[in-house]
Amino acid sequence: MTQHDKPVNSRVTVRPVMSYRDMGRFIDVPWRVYANDPMWVPPLRLERRFHFSRFNPYFKHGEWQAWVAFQNGQPAGRISAQIDSLHQQHHGADSGHFGLLECIDDAEVFGALLLHAEAWLAARGIRRVSGPFNLSINQECGILVDGFDTPPVVMMPHSAPWYSRLLEAHGYLPAKDLLAYKIGVEFEIPRVMQTVIKRFSPQITMRTLRRDQFDQEMEILRDIFNDAWSENWGFIPFTREEFAELGSSLRLLLPDEYIQIAEVNGEPAAFMVGLPNLNEILIELNGSLFPFGWLKLIKKVRNREIRTGRIPLMGVRKRFHSTPIGLALACLVIDTPRQIGIRHGVKEVELSWILEDNVAMRGILDSIGSEQYKRYRIYGKTL
Repeated sequence: MTQHDKPVNSRVTVRPVMSYRDMGRFIDVPWRVYANDPMWVPPLRLERRFHFSRFNPYFKHGEWQAWVAFQNGQPAGRISAQIDSLHQQHHGADSGHFGLLECIDDAEVFGALLLHAEAWLAARGIRRVSGPFNLSINQECGILVDGFDTPPVVMMPHSAPWYSRLLEAHGYLPAKDLLAYKIGVEFEIPRVMQTVIKRFSPQITMRTLRRDQFDQEMEILRDIFNDAWSENWGFIPFTREEFAELGSSLRLLLPDEYIQIAEVNGEPAAFMVGLPNLNEILIELNGSLFPFGWLKLIKKVRNREIRTGRIPLMGVRKRFHSTPIGLALACLVIDTPRQIGIRHGVKEVELSWILEDNVAMRGILDSIGSEQYKRYRIYGKTL
């Protein structure tokens, strides 16, 4: 028995994920945690395998270790610890993360997981830890602290209600809140927004993705996003490889018109990506595409049977922030996909996530009648 595989007490053992079999146990932990939670949406096991494999471009700038906790011989929790060199370039060489935290409501198991993650980080010179990030801020992140009565939409996390209590009991403090809004697509554009759009529409052209120039288009979106978000809390840039991998997924699932680009005098200045809420289907598949799950997935997407959606990516170039034309750009990249959603039979969309202190965007969302209905929280601790 090594120091990394030892009982914390007579009932709890924490083991590092070192093999294919270990990873299977790690992936399966949420099925136990959420066994009685009808709001939880099981992820696709195959997709999770890929996400945690060497093929994930995150691992070109990040290293990690994962653990599974066993209670009386049964998997009862999991956690990861990761160090991201890109994050350290922007936020300090002593910063690291925890993530992928899932655990039964048991303080001993929870504490044992945190102890292992913190020890791994501290041994590598980390003094400031934050999370959860699964695996970075550009992926799923945060603990759900409000909004447990509805299921998550695609690529957003779900959490057990005891996580925040147990984190705070171990000295973790709230670092930042992330908000999710929802709105019916039939909303009416406020008059002030209509006026701004009308004033600047001669300078702004809306267009859809050019699929025959897909790689170049992905680079345009990445460039706008990295510029637009560069001063936001926790920002790290998307790498070329990460955005290309994201684009490969979108290419299979999205009609071109779900990606909208706004140009000012011919120059790309803002964009928005809409996603059909695949969780409407995944909740029925219990983590498997086989034998017939993939057919159901493709059929519902192609036949436009999904009734909810999500806007996960949106950005306006920084030089247009806090300007009238910037407001027009933001309004247009919201309104154009709204009209597309109506044509595709979508009834409601989630806009997520929004930083709690992003006053400008929250003001726009309030003005169109959207409802803040979920809150996620990032926690931090000094080791």
